[in-house]
Amino acid sequence: MTLKDIRPGEHCIIQNLHPNNLRKRLIDLGLTTGTGVLVKKMAPLGDPMEIVVRGYLLTLRKAEARSIEVEKSEVTR
Repeated sequence: MTLKDIRPGEHCIIQNLHPNNLRKRLIDLGLTTGTGVLVKKMAPLGDPMEIVVRGYLLTLRKAEARSIEVEKSEVTR
């Protein structure tokens, strides 16, 4: 499952970042393995999505969210 599949209000834990040209940028933004994420909201057409990671809001496009493997969880770490 990828971050793109998580719905607003759901929590998840990052499991893996797919190797691509965005990987370093995503890591620099704090999206690392084991980090908890809350999907805050999505734009009306589903792109972009707003997430809470490490205490701050971050907006990602679907293409970026598609490269982040996650696992659903009840509470973020």
